[in-house]
Amino acid sequence: MNDLDASAFAALFREACRKCFGHPVKSLLSETESKLFSGKIFEQTGLVIGAKSIKNYSNYVFHSADGKEKNPSVATLDTLARYVLNSPYTDEIKRKANESHYPYWFQYKDQFYRSLKKPVKKTKWMLVVIIFSAITIALVAILFRHKDKIPESFTENFQSVREDSLLHRGWFVQSKDTGYWNKRKSKPGHLGLFTLRGDNWPDSGEAPGIKNLLVRKISSDCFTAEVHLTEFIPKQNWQQAGILLMEDTVFSGKTVRLSLMYNDFSGGAPVSREILIQAITSLGKNYDKPEEIANQPVLYLDSARQNITVINLQNSALKIEKQGKRFRFLYAYGQMENSAFKELASRELDMKPQYIGLFALKGFVDNADDIPVYFKFFRLTDNSCSK
Repeated sequence: MNDLDASAFAALFREACRKCFGHPVKSLLSETESKLFSGKIFEQTGLVIGAKSIKNYSNYVFHSADGKEKNPSVATLDTLARYVLNSPYTDEIKRKANESHYPYWFQYKDQFYRSLKKPVKKTKWMLVVIIFSAITIALVAILFRHKDKIPESFTENFQSVREDSLLHRGWFVQSKDTGYWNKRKSKPGHLGLFTLRGDNWPDSGEAPGIKNLLVRKISSDCFTAEVHLTEFIPKQNWQQAGILLMEDTVFSGKTVRLSLMYNDFSGGAPVSREILIQAITSLGKNYDKPEEIANQPVLYLDSARQNITVINLQNSALKIEKQGKRFRFLYAYGQMENSAFKELASRELDMKPQYIGLFALKGFVDNADDIPVYFKFFRLTDNSCSK
């Protein structure tokens, strides 16, 4: 990196820090600040710069006398520029397909080089140029956003569950339990998660949290999400797996969950062991009681032979459709992979999910086993909200 490019990078990094933290930053970023910075870049741009890299860049920019020279890739520089310039949301696949020339970094660098030339007096003509440029940028942004609303579909077959590969495809793992996360490759062509202790709402003083929650950003207000499971047969309370919609990734906002689960809790009535589909919502960190939207038993274990249970749950699927405020919950199961979906419930909810997660959990209990859940297929389709 030549001296001019290094100066442009330093200016860009300082400007990005100012945008992230709301004030000029003049000292080395902490690990926590670096993680926050990395998260904000991903949330706005859809692209990733690791927290460790950000901390190293801050050491170079703010302590250049001590920090070793850094040579960030052009892709990293473009991501920083996209963050500062408020570019449209994207991901690595779209950028490689449509913007592999990294236009935002070169746009920022060109602006930086021009700023080094002798200043021009602020005249009415310059004001007109600035206003015209702002209008042009706004129109381009509107056009890009309109383009992004064209229905798109992301499909995941989990042929590779290497962490870097998942990250490249827009996934990130939250609350990692390294021991169990390392077992995610145990069934070829699947993502293996385990029903670990945790939940997405507080219970008896427990902080909300789901280990090895696999998350991706939702880019549309109207969408269809679908997931397929292979041979998941929960046998103890509250073993379950499925789809989680979230307003944020720390469970402070609203969540909606659709899961295949086990239940033998009957509140004093005769115990009945059953596997059911449940849709449930939580209003956020200040509400400790969730609301059950619907549940539908699919198998009564006391009246079913074990081999029938295995056959019926050889393949299962869950689907959530969101159209405006209307949420529709569907499920399917059977020996065949193409079993038809059935509607569980339809409900209007005042919620705008920003993230979707694939999860396995057993609630805050210790007397249930950590059993594997194999996710075979996932699809997220953007829908038009004009229907």
